[in-house]
Amino acid sequence: MAGSTDTALLPGAEPFTFVGGSVGVLLVHGFTGSPGSMRPWGEALGAAGLTVSCPLLPGHGTRWQDMVPTSWPDWYTTVRGEFLRLRRECDEVFVMGLSMGATLTLRLAEEYGAEVTGLVTVNASLMTERRQAALAPLLSWIIPAVPGVAGDVKAKGVPEVGYSRVPLRPFASLRKLWAVTRADLGRIVSPVLAYRSVVDHIVEPSSGALLLAGVRAPIEERLLPDSWHVATLDNDKETIFKGSLEFVRQHSISTQAPAPVASDG
Repeated sequence: MAGSTDTALLPGAEPFTFVGGSVGVLLVHGFTGSPGSMRPWGEALGAAGLTVSCPLLPGHGTRWQDMVPTSWPDWYTTVRGEFLRLRRECDEVFVMGLSMGATLTLRLAEEYGAEVTGLVTVNASLMTERRQAALAPLLSWIIPAVPGVAGDVKAKGVPEVGYSRVPLRPFASLRKLWAVTRADLGRIVSPVLAYRSVVDHIVEPSSGALLLAGVRAPIEERLLPDSWHVATLDNDKETIFKGSLEFVRQHSISTQAPAPVASDG
């Protein structure tokens, strides 16, 4: 498989699984990131009794050079395989992702329809307004990587396990994923809860606008006022954790759905 490597994993980049009840949740991390950005979310969902899985995408979690031979079909194949495994083992499956991970979950919902019970996206990426991004396919033959995007967290002292460089060839492939996903947003039939940070230095608000305009299924956007891009590790993370659990409870058909989330009040 493209992107397979014997390079040691970065500490905290390990994939994880929590075995729970009949309701499954697939978590997907972002571009150049790792399951480390999803672990607190996964722990919260697992503590509520859900079966949770967060795979490590090919080329991620080691060194940025390991991403170079990978492309979006490699990442999607891993996500799809884990989704199908959860579908075999659980009565229903929700999919939730951060940034490119959210894009991959949207693609799953486009292809698998009602087999996806619901989606929760956090700062989903569907485009970029950076003009130089269009040059990535050409520049990748000259410059293999540029400064990274990991670590866009407002909370002080909270690191993200990810790469310090963005390899341009995989980024060019990410742009192809954006295009195919944007084109098929209207195929999504599952309910969507979309979180978006008010200040995000990686994904512009235009991605959020495209998501809201393209999805015809029930979709709700909730703004995160005190977090940057990696909101799953940031000041509003508990809002995401509680909101996603409530979303599962609201849309699950299983008797093993988590109990309603208690109010802070």
